[in-house]
Amino acid sequence: MKKLVYLDNAATTKTAPEVVEAMLPYFTEYFGNPSSVYSFASQNKETITKQREIIAQALGASTNEIYFTAGGSEADNWALKATAECYKNKGNHIITTKIEHHAILHTCEYLEKEGFEVTYLDVDENGSVKMDDLRAAIRPTTILISIMFANNEIGTIEPIKEIGEVAKEHGILFHTDAVQAFGQVPISVDDCHIDMLSASGHKLNGPKGIGFLYIRKGVKIRSFVHGGAQERKRRAGTENVPGIVGMGAATQRAIHTMEERTAKEIELRDYLISRVLDEIPYTRLNGHPKKRLPNNANFSFRFIEGESLLIMLDMKGICASSGSACTSGSLDPSHVLLAIGLPHEIAHGSLRLTLSDETTKEDIDYVVDSLKEIVTNLRNMSPLYEDFVKKNQK
Repeated sequence: MKKLVYLDNAATTKTAPEVVEAMLPYFTEYFGNPSSVYSFASQNKETITKQREIIAQALGASTNEIYFTAGGSEADNWALKATAECYKNKGNHIITTKIEHHAILHTCEYLEKEGFEVTYLDVDENGSVKMDDLRAAIRPTTILISIMFANNEIGTIEPIKEIGEVAKEHGILFHTDAVQAFGQVPISVDDCHIDMLSASGHKLNGPKGIGFLYIRKGVKIRSFVHGGAQERKRRAGTENVPGIVGMGAATQRAIHTMEERTAKEIELRDYLISRVLDEIPYTRLNGHPKKRLPNNANFSFRFIEGESLLIMLDMKGICASSGSACTSGSLDPSHVLLAIGLPHEIAHGSLRLTLSDETTKEDIDYVVDSLKEIVTNLRNMSPLYEDFVKKNQK
């Protein structure tokens, strides 16, 4: 098998062995439906409660404020649609940003068709929300602010605590998509005045198909999936017990290893950024230089196409992306990169590299050396680069 360097951990992560081990008995040994009355099955209710406790503790929340979902996209949809429905008598205005994940943006577009008004905030050149713009956008009819904790493409961590304070000051609900941040950075829902928070298991070495929505006690939003009485009558459907156990195990692992793991990731990330910027000309780092996720590095290389870059990296066994995995089939440049002010031709030549705790310095060196070779070859085939060189030699 050829060498494999996996640097697309923002798209998904490898399920950790201890997480798989924790899940396995719930497929074949403890397979009962938690809603059944007999003890063999009902003991799984206690198992689910234990996982809720683990997640709640990680956020500084209460156990009964955690609701399991099928992933981050469902949690985002639930937060926005249910809030819009339940608070429409108070107002019809929602505030978000232009750099949100499409689970938020497309849900907002849906709500606009239903008569709601949405303000999409601009961000600065680093992808950070401007607090003055947020304050200026608030109306008497504003019922929800939904701003992601950290951007999934460029890694910028938003001023969540300040945003939460503004929301609380104005009596507006605050939701944050923390899919990329949960397990990577410390989060306190009380310190940040967060009313709802979305997360997903497969971003933190857990299984796919499981996530949760934190809903602060007192937030009056209705059920999203109708049917049974599961999740305290707010989300019907037989509980995904193996997935929930995996989510709990992955959360526990992420919290216990966070300090040491992210310190290593930051060291390697900064080494990667330094080498790329120093050794590959006409390259820029996208996202905030310091206030960014520990494992995220996003670059734009002038005079090349990102798709060609990804194909040639793949030929060398390097897994990377040009942006969100959810929109990787699109030919349009990243909406995030356009929002931070990059022109189309530069946004098209972008690369996202996201590390894990298994990434080594040797991996980084191999990737940078490969990048130097590939970028040089692609630029040598680019008429734009040829014209640029000729123009600058005059």
